[in-house]
Amino acid sequence: MNDQEGSVDDLFAQLPEDGRRTLEQIGMGPQELRRMAARDGGMRRVRGVLSEFTTDPRPRRPGDDEGPRARGAVLPWVLMFLAAVAGLVLTELSTLVLYETAFLVGAVWGLCVLFAAFRTRESRGGPALRWITVAAYAALVFAGSFGTQQWYLRLRGAEQRVTIAAPLHQWAHGTRETYCRVRLRDGSVRRVLGNRENCADRAGLRDTAVVDPAGHYRPFLGTRSEIGGTAGVIVALGAAAVLVLAPVGAVVLGRGSRTRQPRAERTGGRAT
Repeated sequence: MNDQEGSVDDLFAQLPEDGRRTLEQIGMGPQELRRMAARDGGMRRVRGVLSEFTTDPRPRRPGDDEGPRARGAVLPWVLMFLAAVAGLVLTELSTLVLYETAFLVGAVWGLCVLFAAFRTRESRGGPALRWITVAAYAALVFAGSFGTQQWYLRLRGAEQRVTIAAPLHQWAHGTRETYCRVRLRDGSVRRVLGNRENCADRAGLRDTAVVDPAGHYRPFLGTRSEIGGTAGVIVALGAAAVLVLAPVGAVVLGRGSRTRQPRAERTGGRAT
C-alpha cells in the first residue's frame, strides 16, 4: 500500500459511521477513493468528497454559512440606514401639509425599512440590532410628526398680538370637537396648534401667539416659553443616536465574532 492509499484509508476511517456507510452506498468506498487519489490532483478531490461527510462538532450559529465577508457586509446595513433616513425626511416634509398626521407617511415608508431590515445578515447580535433600529425609526417618526411644529416655533417663531376668532367645530368619532382659531395681523384666520376648547367664550379678545414667519405651521396660542416639546426632543435625540449606532454595532459584532474564531473552528474541523 502506497502513501496515498494509506492517507485515503486514514481519512476514510476518521469519518463518522453514518458518513462511511453513506459513501459506500453511493459507490464511493475506500477502493473507489483510492482510484480517485491515484489520478492527477486526486487527493484534493478526495478530501473535498470526504469533507462533505465530516461531522461539525461546533453548533451552528447565525451567519455561519455566509462566509466572513458576507457576515460583516456593510452594504445591507447602510441600505437600511438610508431607507430610515429617507422615511424621516419624507415625514418631516409632510408635516408642512399634514401636520400631526404626517406619521402616516412614515408608517407607510416603514415597509421599505422593514424590507431593508430583512436583507441584513444574521450575524452575532444582528437580529436584535435589526429590530432596535426599526424601533428607533418608529420613535423618530412619531416624535417628528407630533413635535416638529413645536420645535420649529420655539426656534423660529415670532410672538405677536392676535385676536381670538370664532372657534371651529368638527365632529370626530361621534363627538363634537372645538378648536381655537386666531386672526393674525395680516387678517388671516388660522387654527392654533395644540390648544383645544379653551377659547370658545373668548372670541374678540386679544392675546399673544407664536407665529411661523413663513406661514407653514399653525400659530401657538401663548408665549414662546409656554411651548412644550422638551420630552419629545429628548426621545428624538436618543432614537437618532440608536439609529446610527445600532447598524454600526451590528457590522462590528459580525466582523469581530468571525475574526475571533480559530481557523480550524471556522472550517468546521473538516479535513483539508
